[in-house]
Amino acid sequence: MAALARALLATTLWLGLPATSLAHEFSPGYLGVEEIADSRFRVQWKASLTGGLADALSPRFPEDCELTGPLSAYVMGDARVQQRDLACAEGLSGGRIAVDGLSGTLTDVLLRIDYLDGSAFTQVLTPAAPETLIPAEQTTRALMAAYLVLGIEHILSGVDHLLFVLALILLVPDVRRLVLTVTAFTVAHSITLGAATLDWVRLPQSPVEAVIALSILFLAAELGRECLRTARAPQMPRLTLELPWLVAFLFGLLHGFGFAGALAEIGLPQRAVPLALLFFNLGVETGQLVFIAGVLALAWLWRRFGGWTPRAWRLATAYGLGSVAAFWVIDRTVGAV
Repeated sequence: MAALARALLATTLWLGLPATSLAHEFSPGYLGVEEIADSRFRVQWKASLTGGLADALSPRFPEDCELTGPLSAYVMGDARVQQRDLACAEGLSGGRIAVDGLSGTLTDVLLRIDYLDGSAFTQVLTPAAPETLIPAEQTTRALMAAYLVLGIEHILSGVDHLLFVLALILLVPDVRRLVLTVTAFTVAHSITLGAATLDWVRLPQSPVEAVIALSILFLAAELGRECLRTARAPQMPRLTLELPWLVAFLFGLLHGFGFAGALAEIGLPQRAVPLALLFFNLGVETGQLVFIAGVLALAWLWRRFGGWTPRAWRLATAYGLGSVAAFWVIDRTVGAV
């Protein structure tokens, strides 16, 4: 495990750069188009203010479409939200929607169109593909691919969730127990993600985000205690070390509500809620496995080609995780009040 030293220290520092140098580049935009009458739509456009994306990006609609009515604009968090009506003489099917300026960024934009008949179209616009053709009906394969990508992107941009998984990797050095622990975390957040998305259980999002940060702080403290213990100091049995899968399961229930909050902003197609939910969840798990594989690969590379490793690297990583988590706990608690 010593091979994880520099890789994990660097990972912790990188993941701990929340809203400054990295967040604005990866803050996804949202373009929602809701049909309110035949050939008439209401458009909602949301883009980040922090990195200047709100000024750099602008949606573009088919040539026969025209924005009408007053413009409503307000700020929500670090994003600017604009709403306006759209009239399309020939409808949207067969037309193209694009986001100008997207190719020069590192962010994505979620496009979602809801029709009066209950059908929907969802597509992720990327810097490599900032434009899409609107089909008459979205295929099942396209729907699955869209929500799979959304799930992967959400977990890989969810710094708090990744730091929690990183702490689990450090606390459970045995690969077999690590697999069991991560599986328990997966099962738990899948349960609450489904329950919250289907509106069976409701929790306010702000306190949930604060407790998620607290879960990282708890694991960081446990890791620090484990690093500082000595052979002469008697240690009381601790649940985190004895039954890490149970701790991961309990905290995983909370993290699932965090995933559900993000999915609520995206929305689900009325005619394919179970399918979209399934593939979003599969995307989350895929991204989580990619992260774990990446950390273990860095460890292997350092073991194979690396050099000197600081003796206190695990303790330093624990303090790094704890510092970032403590800041989030305070910031999110204050924000929730």
